[in-house]
Amino acid sequence: MPTVNIDKLALFEALEKNYTSQEFFELCFRFGIELEEDTSEREMAEKGSNKEAEHLSERALLKIDIPANRYDLLCQEGLARALRVFEDKAKPPVYKVVKPSSGKMEQIFVKESTQQIRPYIVGAILRNITFTAENYASFIDLQDKLHNNICRKRTLASMGTHDLDTIVGPFSYEALPHKEIKFTPLNKDVQVDGDELMELYAEDKHLGKFLHIIRDSPVYPVVFDANRTVCSLPPIINSDHSKITLNTKNVLIEITATDEHKASTVLNTLVSMFSEYCAEPFTVEAVEIIYPDNTTKIYPQMEPRKASAKVDYINSCTGLDLPADEICRLLNRMSLDASVNTSDKNEVLVNVPPTRWDILQACDIMEDVAISYGYDHLPKKMPNVNTFASALPLNKLSDHVRRETAMSGFTEVAPLILCSHDENFKFLNRVDDGTTAIKLANPKTIEYQVVRTSLLPGILKTLNSNKKLALPLKVFEVSDIGLKDESRDRRARNERHLCATYTSKTTGFEVIHGLLGRIMTVLGCKLIHKNETEKLGYWIQEAQDGTYFPGRSAYIYLRYIDEESKVVKTEQIGSFGVLHPSVLENFELNNPTTAIEINLEPFV
Repeated sequence: MPTVNIDKLALFEALEKNYTSQEFFELCFRFGIELEEDTSEREMAEKGSNKEAEHLSERALLKIDIPANRYDLLCQEGLARALRVFEDKAKPPVYKVVKPSSGKMEQIFVKESTQQIRPYIVGAILRNITFTAENYASFIDLQDKLHNNICRKRTLASMGTHDLDTIVGPFSYEALPHKEIKFTPLNKDVQVDGDELMELYAEDKHLGKFLHIIRDSPVYPVVFDANRTVCSLPPIINSDHSKITLNTKNVLIEITATDEHKASTVLNTLVSMFSEYCAEPFTVEAVEIIYPDNTTKIYPQMEPRKASAKVDYINSCTGLDLPADEICRLLNRMSLDASVNTSDKNEVLVNVPPTRWDILQACDIMEDVAISYGYDHLPKKMPNVNTFASALPLNKLSDHVRRETAMSGFTEVAPLILCSHDENFKFLNRVDDGTTAIKLANPKTIEYQVVRTSLLPGILKTLNSNKKLALPLKVFEVSDIGLKDESRDRRARNERHLCATYTSKTTGFEVIHGLLGRIMTVLGCKLIHKNETEKLGYWIQEAQDGTYFPGRSAYIYLRYIDEESKVVKTEQIGSFGVLHPSVLENFELNNPTTAIEINLEPFV
């Protein structure tokens, strides 16, 4: 959840009440947000006495946790506005998109070259805006919050804000080779080209982390004005020529993106929050976007979206018995313009404002009714049906296997489910076929690149961290791996495995083989010959697997009846053997180790 720092005095002034910390905490709780800290309380504790507390800082902050889908609450303007409506102290504003007084909208022409890097751009103008030091800082902070939240660290969308009085339209959005882009970056006094820009910000703590988004592309996106003056090089930095200041009166906002919907959402959020400081509050000037195929779009698109929900659905989910008009009143407190459907009294119609992108389905409307009514006030009652809790069959089987493996002298471990790509493949002498492992798009570190497709890397890393313990080391894990699966709606699935290792001065192959026999006996699975096609059970046969020492490993096969299809199936469910010396070297292990890994799901 994002955390926003709100000026306490300014917020309470907007809310027309000087709340105590407890009162404001309760207000936040009722509204569905959480007060994390009131810095004035911390300062008071540090000051000590009440007399000294009179000299507290006038700019105390409220640190508030905001739900990740409420982009409209990420700044003081949006939070104060929403709480005022919630407390029945104001009506939700009506946002208007207007044309300029000249009648001719500013235009942004999109060139075909942008399709290979960041194909979309949207824009809007805040006309005759008045900045103060406080709302200017809030304007910049909201952009940072949106960049880190919905923009996914600028990979999906990035914002550029410009003093419109310093540049001339129409504008063009292009993608050019690095050397052809020359401009002075924001707050710098030296002109650079695209390559020099990358060198300039390579060590920058703030902007350096965004360079990878476009660095390897043969072209960089760039926004020009009519005089070919560079306005910005998204998603990295704006030009110093068009930077906004406290004296700026007209702000051009352009947002480039790889996702047009995200760009529109961000634009609507930004302009709706700060259009209240325009000479005509809550009005935004439109910008025309002209694409290479001559199609045109007008932004921002701030018309309310239509949504609806059934009254009986809302009541059944909340346990209430509210009439339709009362539900509408509660929704109005949540800044949703609601009315009863004249042709169906069992339905409420909602005009969703451009600030509420979290309203997607009827369940979201129902949730807002519950918040407005108060979760603490919802009736408590016993369910209408009796249910009996029981463990999922797979979990019950897993506990059974854990118990038997532990009784065989093995110690359970619990490594992380994420690992590096090398640990999952290269270190085990395995090849990534590109269709198995679930890879993280933006891993924080090299240690967390993929969801493990085997339990073995985690156990070997655990052994590496416990090399000083007395031998033999006998450890195991029963847990899930993750695999790609295009047949599933989520395109991935979990698979429950057992993995165990034995480490000593000798290989201990017989120990692991014995554990296999014990587990199969406990699971009621008999050892059979692979040619006994009429029998159900398991067998082993020599393996050719780079993870294991040649001639000292085996695959485990199982013939069983599939519970869903009732068809006899035969599949390889695992393998065991003495680990290859190169595998031990990759994980910095010095003693012979034998491992086994089995898929438990066919036994459920």
